[in-house]
Amino acid sequence: MSLNLPSSLLGDQGPSDGSGIDSMMDRASRALVETDYFEAERLSERALRQARSARDFERMARICLPLQEARRQKRLIALDAGFGLLICKGADVPRALEPGVYLLQPPMIGAEARTLREHADRKKVPALVLCREPMTRDGRWPMVAVGPRIFRAKVATPEPLERVEDHVTKDRYSGLPPASWFEMASEALGDAGFAALPDVEHPDFRVDDLLDLLDAHPGHEKLHQWLAEACRVAVGSAPPTESRRLGFGENPFGF
Repeated sequence: MSLNLPSSLLGDQGPSDGSGIDSMMDRASRALVETDYFEAERLSERALRQARSARDFERMARICLPLQEARRQKRLIALDAGFGLLICKGADVPRALEPGVYLLQPPMIGAEARTLREHADRKKVPALVLCREPMTRDGRWPMVAVGPRIFRAKVATPEPLERVEDHVTKDRYSGLPPASWFEMASEALGDAGFAALPDVEHPDFRVDDLLDLLDAHPGHEKLHQWLAEACRVAVGSAPPTESRRLGFGENPFGF
């Protein structure tokens, strides 16, 4: 969900008075009621992009709640499905995905976890996909999210593990964490991304920072709430006079 594009590249934006966005969100609300969570998410994301292009922060704040709810329901279905898979190489990815939790570990990388998550979304399969990196010397796993910003969080391993130097994972883990661990790690990752955000002088840039975090880690509920708050702060502000500086920061293709 890139929001730093010219409005001409964002497709049909509807009437400038916002009625097109409202119509789209009416459809998203109906999809939520009908438990079509993927359609509710798709429409809400599109409405959010259009509202951001118009600097309609009031509508953005209102869109955050149904978007959060659609993603929450998808995550709960994945966690409750009773299916999980540890993925160590591309061949481990099944041809037909099942609802559930998926953990990628080295030599798989964060960019591949994002690709798998997006593939599951296209197939309308509720999936919570996380990527860990090699165990650190303090015995924890760095979790990574990849998007316009790349961020990490160190979390406890799902079970006691011995560090080894002769394996790419540094621990030879071959099990599958429980759903409760996936919940914990996902929460910690989003919290770490928010904590690492730099101070910004203009409210537009805070909104865009949070949109970038959600692009990388859309399953984190509080990021939606923080985005809604940032949008409310930005209502009525003058447009920025300087360009926003943005870079990938950390290497998304490394450990």
